[in-house]
Order: sequence, then structure tokens, then C-alpha cells
Amino acid sequence: MTETTIKLQAFMSQAGIASRRASEKLIESGKVIVNGETAHIGQRVNPKTDTVICNGETITPSEQKRYFLIDKPIGVVSTTNDELGRKNVTQLLPKNVKERLYPVGRLDIDSEGLLLLTNDGELAQKLTHPKYEVEKTYHVFTKLNPTFNAIQHLRKGVKLKEGYTSPAKVERLSNDETGAWTEITISEGRNHQVRRMMERVGYEVEKLVRISMGPLHIDMLDGERVIELSEEQVQELKSDL
Repeated sequence: MTETTIKLQAFMSQAGIASRRASEKLIESGKVIVNGETAHIGQRVNPKTDTVICNGETITPSEQKRYFLIDKPIGVVSTTNDELGRKNVTQLLPKNVKERLYPVGRLDIDSEGLLLLTNDGELAQKLTHPKYEVEKTYHVFTKLNPTFNAIQHLRKGVKLKEGYTSPAKVERLSNDETGAWTEITISEGRNHQVRRMMERVGYEVEKLVRISMGPLHIDMLDGERVIELSEEQVQELKSDL
């Protein structure tokens, strides 16, 4: 198995031939030909090099959907290009990635952590649209340890210029002479929201790291800067949303 092959029924589904289950029935009935030979259940194909025919018609693949998790470092912008010429997240991808991918849920240039790049618009919508209320968790470092009242304020929701935020989940992580780490989970996506929430209760954010977005977690990278999600991981992700 290689990263360039996918299950035949998935390929047929992505190309709009039929659902995966219906595609399996077409394969079982002998109506699908791969490179001149009758296809079989469990077969994998390379969308770029294999010829797949169904009911006498050659299947033209839609653009391959790809999903990359990135641990974005500070100093990189979460856009596909930058008018100031700064390094952007697409430059962190492997050089052989030809599809045009877009960041899902931006992180500002001074923040770091988990970011998803994909060309799957439907998935991006589910991860970012407010109506889906997908939780995003951040680790926030401040020089001063937030007081009990400050944390309670965050948990109830704070007033920003555009209105009150929804209640956040807030937990203390650590505190020493250098400063304090606090975990904050929100389900909104306002501009610079976590930084502004902390400023509203009297604390300047020195460091901000996103560690999760819905079922995606930075631990999935296992210390790597960039990984491509497998088909199984993508299906699990979609089933969890």
C-alpha cells in the first residue's frame, strides 16, 4: 500500500459514480474494469496512473482530496500567499504536493500549533462554521498567574467590542517564577479571540499554542512538523464531526 493509492470504491465515490456501498456492488457485479482486467473488492488504484472503466465509460477522477496536519511555527502566516513576502504555511508542505490546499482555522503569525491544510471544502466548513460548534483548545502562557476571578470571568464569557463571547472551558496547567500556562477551549472563531479574551481580564499573552481542533490533536504529528492523514484517519475524522 502506498500513499498514492486509494480503495477502488472510494475512487469511484469521489468521481461521482455512486456511493461507496453502491460502488462495491458495481465491482462485485463485474461492471468495473481496472487496466483491462475485471476489478475485485479490496482493490486499490492510483487515480493518476490507473485506467478505470465502469459500464463501458472511463472514469475521470475529480481532484484528489488531501489532508495535511501541520505544527505551525511562530513567524509563518496562515495564508496561501502573503503580500509582504513572509513565509506561509503552504511552504511547509512536501515539495511534491501539487494540489492547491487551504488552511482551515487560521493562526496569527505570533501563534503556533495545530493547523489543517486541505482542499476538502465540506470538511473545512464543518470544522470552522460557528453552527457546528467545533471546540478548539489552546495552551496560553502569561507572565502572571490568572486569578480565580479572572478564570471565572473567562468561563462565563467576556465582553469584546462585538459582544460577549460564549463561555470557555478554562483549566490551570502550571505556574512557577517564569509565568503560568493555562488551557482554554472555545467553540467560536473570532479574530484573535483567545488573546483578546485574556487581555480583557487583564493578562497579556506571551505565547499561544493550539493543541487541538475537534478530534484533531497535535499529538497526531508525533513530533513531526507535517504529516498527511491516511484515508482511515480522514474517515474517522469525518465520522466524529
